[in-house]
Amino acid sequence: MKIGSSNDSESVKAQYSTSKGLDIRITFHDKYSTNRRGYGPWLVSNYDIREGISVLEVGCGTGALWLGNDDLVERCNKLVLSDLSEGMLKKAKENLGEKPNVEYRIEDIQNLSYDDDTFDVVIANAMLYHVPDLPRGLREVRRVLKNGGVFYCATLGENNFVEKLAEWFRLSGEDFDPNHNFTMQNGAEKLHTVFDDVTPLFYSDSLHITEIEDLVAYLRSLASFKAVLNLPEQKIRDILAERATDGAIDLPKDYGMFICR
Repeated sequence: MKIGSSNDSESVKAQYSTSKGLDIRITFHDKYSTNRRGYGPWLVSNYDIREGISVLEVGCGTGALWLGNDDLVERCNKLVLSDLSEGMLKKAKENLGEKPNVEYRIEDIQNLSYDDDTFDVVIANAMLYHVPDLPRGLREVRRVLKNGGVFYCATLGENNFVEKLAEWFRLSGEDFDPNHNFTMQNGAEKLHTVFDDVTPLFYSDSLHITEIEDLVAYLRSLASFKAVLNLPEQKIRDILAERATDGAIDLPKDYGMFICR
């Protein structure tokens, strides 16, 4: 079984059918990220959400981006939170509740149900690498954006902790095929096929993990890490423990976002 995130629609739906695995990963990063500002707050700090605009988030997950940002939600004339997963949308609705300007919609970025020139802002975080036909998805984003609109999209880099873990577990070839369909290293080139103005921003961070069991749970939340999870659980712990210094494990994080106009 390969390590890496599939970009097959059915695989993605299965992995994100409920929020359980995503909740584990969010909690893990909140607990062990060395940049205490937090990736979500950093993303939001770069958004220009003005009074009365219309915003679409594709792949909204649990709606975590908007938690604690009621002022931004209230500024929107319309905020559409969309996802392929009914389970994710249910969780997002539980988190944010019913609001007169907020809609929850099942949407596929490759075939958005909205008219041309509908939104002032479109947001896509940590999901473009899952899109089977990414060029089509980007064209759809551009189509529903108004002239002068902005597309914010966040993604991973190619020098991340996944690559480091693969090295530790001696995975290569068919056992290690990371999803580099859309990264901080190649994303600008792909975005430039649709957008004239593309600005990359990098987020400085790393992981300092003090409890190995939490890292084991994180790995178990990833469907794409089955190659590792075929190992006995104690073997997984032993391999991770070998990489610990003074009881802690340090791993790199390579994250960022693009601002497209």
